[in-house]
Amino acid sequence: MTEQKKPNNSNGLLPWQKIKSPSEDPTAPERVKAIQAHPNYREADQDTDFLHLSENRDIRLQLDYAKTEMVLKQHGIQHTIVVFGSTRLSEPMAAQAAVDQAQALLSNAPQNIELKKKLDIAHRLLDKSKYYTVARELGQLIGNAGSCPEDCRVILMTGGGPGAMEAANRGAFDVGARSIGLNITLPHEQYPNPYITPELSLRFHYFAMRKLHFMLRARALVTFPGGYGTFDELFETLTLIQTRKMPMVPIVLVGEEYWKKAINFDYLIDEGVITQHDRNLFWYAETAQQIWDSILHWHEANGTPLFG
Repeated sequence: MTEQKKPNNSNGLLPWQKIKSPSEDPTAPERVKAIQAHPNYREADQDTDFLHLSENRDIRLQLDYAKTEMVLKQHGIQHTIVVFGSTRLSEPMAAQAAVDQAQALLSNAPQNIELKKKLDIAHRLLDKSKYYTVARELGQLIGNAGSCPEDCRVILMTGGGPGAMEAANRGAFDVGARSIGLNITLPHEQYPNPYITPELSLRFHYFAMRKLHFMLRARALVTFPGGYGTFDELFETLTLIQTRKMPMVPIVLVGEEYWKKAINFDYLIDEGVITQHDRNLFWYAETAQQIWDSILHWHEANGTPLFG
């Protein structure tokens, strides 16, 4: 067998590995440095200025989708229970501390109307802090539902922020189960809640891609009291199901009193802008066990058992 000879480069460096000699052109080294330093010399995938151009929004949308899809597949994520709710919900102890602080401020200026309003709101948030406990208990139920903590056939997914979302992730964390948080980049700095599984904590640039991943694997949507963001996700899901753009899934609104005051669905029916069928796309619940049992029952009745 003929021995293969290695390429012989007697000079050590190939021609393109050397800068043109200053003896040939004294300005050559500096000119090469200037060329290499120019942004247009960067490889496209290393050029963040290029990637952030408005003309490349389509590329960024693809990347926003692709990274999360790849990560979820790598971790065997099949189905999710999606939990939304206000970022302003806090655990009872923190809510009580906020009331005490507001009361102390008002005691120094008892006629201050703004301080009276702040105390009233603090009391209302204290009353709603019970939902932090419910969300945490729900996270525990979801986390314990599989055959083991690593069972990702059905896994909790939240928006990754504080409040109700933190509570749900915390519940899964309590029982040693993994959970997902899909955060979003905002103009002001924000942090993921500390109870998301690190390798399943993902961040998006585009709300649209985040919404898509909320729904792609969703087997239920649980919505705690919240504001604009919570309403947005709730009505997005209701619209997708109403228009048959996605299959029906259980939608549970936690806290009947809150939701009936916040949205008069019966009025919408009376006005003819939704039907009774549209109203029947969701139901109310108060406790974590009620939420979880109703989701399990819905899927059993629908022939789509969560762990079938």
